Amino acid sequence: MAKNRKNQAAAIRFGPALKAFFLCLLIAGSAVGYVWQKSQVYLLGKQIRETESRLTQLERNNQMLGDQLADLRSPVKLDQRARNLGLVPAQPAQVVRLSESPWVSSDKNNFARQLAARPVGVTPQ
Repeated sequence: MAKNRKNQAAAIRFGPALKAFFLCLLIAGSAVGYVWQKSQVYLLGKQIRETESRLTQLERNNQMLGDQLADLRSPVKLDQRARNLGLVPAQPAQVVRLSESPWVSSDKNNFARQLAARPVGVTPQ
């Protein structure tokens, strides 16, 4: 039997060693994948926290600007700013009121010509 072992092919003798090597490679690859995945989860969590912090800051800034806009639009503040510029309300004699009478046409063809792009009764060529 000793003679048979010496004559066996090299692939058969290294078979268990190859199996052990591939098993170690699988375990090492899984470990590296696990560590990479955990680092990605950590990085994504960090990005989420930074984005949420930025969102909170922008919401506070938006609220502050909204309050400032409401303050600038308030009639009391507008009146104060106008008085600081030397502006006063108009006197009744300074106001000119224009009345606009509705336009009524007695000629229906004239009314249709004003609204249409071409005169009534003309056919396109």
